[in-house]
Amino acid sequence: MNNEIQFKIPLLVENKEITALFHLIDDPDEEVYNTISDKIISFGKGIIPNLEHLWENTTSEDIQERIETIIHKLHFRDLTDDFMNWKVGSNELLQGALLTAQYHYPDMNGTQPLQELEKLRRNIWLELNSYLTPLEQINVVTSILYNYYKLRGVEIAYTQPEDFLINKTLETKKGNAISNGIIYLILSELLDIPVKAINIPRQFILAYFDPHYEIMNPGGHASEKINFYIDPLNGQIYSHKDVENYFKRISVPPTTSYFKPMNNRRIIQFLLEELAKCFDNDRNRYKMNELISLSNLLDP
Repeated sequence: MNNEIQFKIPLLVENKEITALFHLIDDPDEEVYNTISDKIISFGKGIIPNLEHLWENTTSEDIQERIETIIHKLHFRDLTDDFMNWKVGSNELLQGALLTAQYHYPDMNGTQPLQELEKLRRNIWLELNSYLTPLEQINVVTSILYNYYKLRGVEIAYTQPEDFLINKTLETKKGNAISNGIIYLILSELLDIPVKAINIPRQFILAYFDPHYEIMNPGGHASEKINFYIDPLNGQIYSHKDVENYFKRISVPPTTSYFKPMNNRRIIQFLLEELAKCFDNDRNRYKMNELISLSNLLDP
């Protein structure tokens, strides 16, 4: 399984200039502190162990808070670069989901989610064969994921940011429709199953796209390319009639755009936008703004 994210353990940097800057980190003048902070950040992530060492050896909560802010800014600067590289690079869904998780867990170990996904991929692959119908294929994926692996779905709650993040969903076997759906999409891609996310209003729904339909009817309505729909919350299958009834219930006309597959960039944008809503309060609004800025960064 390809994954370009590197998890490095930086070492303490010995530098007299750093020591001098650290002595000024508690300066009461906000302008002086901002200058000091910018200078420390200019050293890059390699300075984080020094900052952590300073945090451990100070009793002042104000200084500790300033150190935490500087460390966060360092992580965010690197993450912004990583998202920019992802946008112009492979756009791999797994990598985009792991980068999003790194916002909340900057020191997370990326190996564990990869191992869990590989176990799931292998278990599903062992049950698949080329004679299965589309519905039978999906029944295999759903059975392994929700019955054997025991992944469960919870309603979207903006008080629970962990439910949006792939590492925590795989660790706790609990996620919302978005994180469960991203796992379902990653496994489908690894197993060459034509499942895609579609843009139905107020939902994160997956669809099984008929691979032969596009060849036979290139000008057909987008919904006609879909065999059926999958709810990633629990793996439940929906028919075209179910989806028609949903559009009637919400009084929205089912236009073609709602049935077109979302690309990986748009899925990660949506994930960032939804995760940002978890921080819509005075204490954490800077996090909300940062996540929205990452989403905007991925605009075409």
